[in-house]
Amino acid sequence: MERQAVTVEQFFKEHTDDLQIRRLGGGELDAKRVIREPTVNRPGLALSGFTRYFAYKRVQVMGHAEVFYLRSLRPEERQARYAYLFAYKIPCIVFSRGLKPDKEFIEAAGQAGVPIFQTPLVTMKFINLATLALETMFAPRSTELGSMVDILGVGVIIRGESGIGKSEAVLALIERGYSLVADDVVKAMLVDGKEILCTSSELTRNHMEVRGIGIINVAAMFGIKSIRKEKSLDLVIALKLWNEVKDVDRLGMEQEFVSILGVPVPHITIPVRPGRDLARLIEVAAFQTKLNKSGYNAAQELNKRLIAQMTPETTL
Repeated sequence: MERQAVTVEQFFKEHTDDLQIRRLGGGELDAKRVIREPTVNRPGLALSGFTRYFAYKRVQVMGHAEVFYLRSLRPEERQARYAYLFAYKIPCIVFSRGLKPDKEFIEAAGQAGVPIFQTPLVTMKFINLATLALETMFAPRSTELGSMVDILGVGVIIRGESGIGKSEAVLALIERGYSLVADDVVKAMLVDGKEILCTSSELTRNHMEVRGIGIINVAAMFGIKSIRKEKSLDLVIALKLWNEVKDVDRLGMEQEFVSILGVPVPHITIPVRPGRDLARLIEVAAFQTKLNKSGYNAAQELNKRLIAQMTPETTL
C-alpha cells in the first residue's frame, strides 16, 4: 500500500478546471513544495498574531475576512504580518471570491517561494471542493493484478495465472451485458478508510488483450455500455487448475477473505478444468455475494433445515 505525496504542482494541474484556480504569482511550481495534510486552512488567527495551532502544512485560503483585515492594518504593520506568515513553510495560498492580494503580499510570497492562486468560488464552496479533491489525492493506493468486471453492481476482480482463461471468461461476461473495468492491471484506491474504488490505467482504458487475437477495443466492439470507468470492489475470484486446489469448498459455510489496502474483501477460489463454464460460475459467484451482502446465505439456510430435520420433536 502506497500513500500519495501531493505537490502543489499536481494539485494545480489536476484541479485547475473543477476548482477554477489560476496563478497570480509568488513562488514557482516545483516538485519540492509538498502539501502534507489533505485539508484546507484559513490563516486568520495566524495573521492576527496567534500561531500556536497554525496548520501551516495545509493549503491556505484567504477569504473576505482575511483580506479586509489585512487592508485595515497600517502599511508597516501589514508588512510585518506578511513576514510573520511566510516564515512558515506554507504549500500555497488561494484567494477566493476573485479577491486579489496587494503587491507587497505577492513580493513576500515570491521571496518565500509560496505560489499564489485565485478562484472566483466563494470561500466555503472552494474549501469543500478542495478538501474532497485533496482527500482523493491523498488516498492510499495499490496495484492489483487481474481483470475487473462489474456484474450487476458487484465489482469482481478475477485473478489467475497466464493462460488459465481469464480473458475468455471476461469476454463471455461482456457479451452477457456486463461491463469491463480493467484488464490485467487494476488500480485500487481506499476511500473513507472502508471502500476500495478501482479503475484502470488511462493508457489502457477500453482495451483488453485476448491471447491469439491481440489487443481489442471493447467499447468500439461491444458498445459504450460494456465499459465502466470505476467501480467499488466487492469480490475477488481466483482461478486455479483443478489439481492445484486441494480442498474444494463444497458448501460455502465459511467465507474466505483477502486483504486489499487493509480492507477484508470476500474471496472465492474456482477450480478450472476443461468443460467448465467459467463465465457462468463467476456470474453465479457474484450473485451469491450480492445475496450474502443482503443477509441471505443459502448454505446456512440448508444447514438449519438439516439440523431441524435431525432433531427429534419433543412430545408432551
